[in-house]
Amino acid sequence: DCVKASDQCLKEQSCSTKYRTLRQCVAGKESNFSRATGLEAKDECKSAMEALKQKSLYNCRCKRGMKKEKNCLRIYWSMYQSLQGNDLLEDSPYEPVNSRLSDIFRLAPIVSVLSKGNNCLDAAKACNLNDTCKRFRSAYITPCTSSTSNEICNKRKCHKALRLFFDKVPPKHSYGMLFCSCRDVACTERRRQTIVPVCSYEDREKPNCLNLQESCKKNYICRSRLADFFTNCQPESRSVSSCLKENYADCLLAYSGLIGTVMTPNYIDSNSLSVAPWCDCSNSGNDIDECLKFLNFFQDNICL
Repeated sequence: DCVKASDQCLKEQSCSTKYRTLRQCVAGKESNFSRATGLEAKDECKSAMEALKQKSLYNCRCKRGMKKEKNCLRIYWSMYQSLQGNDLLEDSPYEPVNSRLSDIFRLAPIVSVLSKGNNCLDAAKACNLNDTCKRFRSAYITPCTSSTSNEICNKRKCHKALRLFFDKVPPKHSYGMLFCSCRDVACTERRRQTIVPVCSYEDREKPNCLNLQESCKKNYICRSRLADFFTNCQPESRSVSSCLKENYADCLLAYSGLIGTVMTPNYIDSNSLSVAPWCDCSNSGNDIDECLKFLNFFQDNICL
């Protein structure tokens, strides 16, 4: 991972020197310092990057929910994009997960056919029977429902606890609640309420989606989860799974990783499976097409 790769690099004289140069280049770039420093510094930054391409630091990745996740992601982004001059989120900083999620979802349709009741209620009951699920669910219900003096809740604490829930609870329990199949409004409303939307999702005003994306990019975790979502949920109509990566389980994992960030998605209403973050495309001006493309990646994504 990037934390280990960074420690390793700093112990090695030649790697350490180039790495420090690179970090100065990144810091300079963020403060527009690079404009003033001219070509000489740009060349130095470039050669530092080239030298580091040979080191394990260049291909490092992070684990979702790892102990030093934020630090790991900071190292990843300083290596990966800051010097390439683009702001696109084309690659995921997270290492691929060899998960058995596909098996869980293969069983899901069978379970929902057998169940005549409320699948989402059943999933909540199943969560309460599992110690880990119950503990982490209680840990997010409290901050997501208790009001502070002038606010509905402490959104920051609620988001942090929600991230922990989806990072630590086994998918068969967390996904049971988030992706339960429904036949009536009572069930779909329970599904929509899984993440306590009044605190974790809604806000007084709906921001423009591109502005929301910009604020997400400023936070290492949100930026990384969004990049993971874009990478793993690319639709492809000609593929078997409708996903470019041929793995919808990775897409659903990436989707759940967005919950607990400013980009938290949720079901839009009780009538459909359409999801979106809390934003819209009003006040987009000339960027309306770009904004709608972003929003449709959630609302109308065959892979997701």
